[in-house]
Amino acid sequence: MRIFISTGEVSGDLQGGLLVEGLHRQAAASGISLEITALGGDRMADAGATLLGNTKGIGSVGLLEALPFILPTLQIQQKAKKYLRDNPPDAIVLIDYVGPNETIGRYARKHLPQVPIIYYIAPQHWIWAPLPKYVDSMIAITDRLLAIFPEEARFFEERGVSVNWVGHPLLDRMQNAPTRSRAREELGINPDETAIAIFPVSRAQEIKYLFPVLFAGAKLIQDKLPETRFLIPLSLPQYRKPVQEQIERHGLQARILEGKSLEAMAAADLAISKSGTVNLETALMGVPQVVVYRLSPITLGFARRVLKYPHPFLSPPNLLLMEPIVPELFQEDATPENVAQKALEFLLNPERREKLQHDYQRMRACLGEVGVCDRAAREILQFAGNTNSE
Repeated sequence: MRIFISTGEVSGDLQGGLLVEGLHRQAAASGISLEITALGGDRMADAGATLLGNTKGIGSVGLLEALPFILPTLQIQQKAKKYLRDNPPDAIVLIDYVGPNETIGRYARKHLPQVPIIYYIAPQHWIWAPLPKYVDSMIAITDRLLAIFPEEARFFEERGVSVNWVGHPLLDRMQNAPTRSRAREELGINPDETAIAIFPVSRAQEIKYLFPVLFAGAKLIQDKLPETRFLIPLSLPQYRKPVQEQIERHGLQARILEGKSLEAMAAADLAISKSGTVNLETALMGVPQVVVYRLSPITLGFARRVLKYPHPFLSPPNLLLMEPIVPELFQEDATPENVAQKALEFLLNPERREKLQHDYQRMRACLGEVGVCDRAAREILQFAGNTNSE
C-alpha cells in the first residue's frame, strides 16, 4: 500500500511523525507492505517516510509574513503534483496546513478522483464562524475526516462529512514524557530551584514580534526572583543566534536546549510561550503557562476589519473548554509587564496553581484516550483498502 502525506511547519511535522510511526505499526500488524511518501520534516523522515520536500520551516501567520514563502511553497506543490500524477497513491492524507493542503487536495480531486483523501487534524478554520468559504472548500476535498476534538467532529458531521473522532495525538506523545525529577536531574536543575521554560518561536516572523516581549518579560521576572533559571528549547537550529542575542541583551540566566522540549517542560515551574501546539503539551504536563502572541499591524487590521475576527481565545487549552483557563496576552496586552505579572501570579500564588490543575483535568477529559495514532492509522489503512477494492 502506498500512502502520500502532506503537512507543514514544526507542529505538522511532529503530528506527521507520530502518524507515520502508527501507520508502520498497524501495517506490520496486518501484514501490509507499506510505502509512505511525504511533504513534511525530519521527524517524519526519522519515522520512516520518504520526504518529497521539507516543509518544516515553511510557514507563517499573516499577509506580508507569507510573502517569503510563496515561491518555495509553489515549487514544492508543483513537485507534489507531478509525483501524484506519475505515482497515484492508494490514499492521500492531509494534516492541517490549510492553504497548501487545499491546493493539493483540489488537484487530486480533479486529476485523481479515484484516490481517497483523508483529512487528519482539520485546520482550525472550523472554529472561526466568519470563514465559511474555507470550511466549504475543505469539505469539498475530504472523503474522510479524522477529528482530534469532539466539537470538531460534531461540526463536520452536521455538514455531512464522514467523520471519526480519534482523539488528540499528543496523548500518545506524552506517554514518553520524562518525570519532573528525571528531567531536572538530566538538565542539572536542583529540586528547589525555580525554572521557567520559554518557547519563543517556530516561525521566522515571531522573532520580530514576540522576542522583544518574551525576553523583556523574562528579565522583569528575574529582577523579582533573581535565582530563576530559564530554559529555552529551539524548534529549529537557525533560531539559536537570535535567541542567544536576546539572552545576552537582557542578561538572562538562561540555557539554550536542542531537541529537549519535553525535558524543559517537565523540569519547569512555569512556561512562557507563543500560542500553538506547545500550549497543549504544557497543559498535559500539568505545568502553569502564560501564552503570548503578536501579529504585524497589517495582518491584525485585516483580521479585525475584513475577517471580523471575533474569537476570544487563541490557545488550544482555552479553545477546548471555551474558557480562559490559561492567561493569553494578545497584541496590545502582550507587554513585558503583563507577562511578568501573569507569571508571578502562578509562581507566588498556590491557590492560582491549584485552580489551574483542576482546569487542566477538565481539559484532559476532552482529548480522548491514549492510542490515538494507532486508531488513526487503522482508519487510514482500512479506508484506503476498502476504497481501492470497490
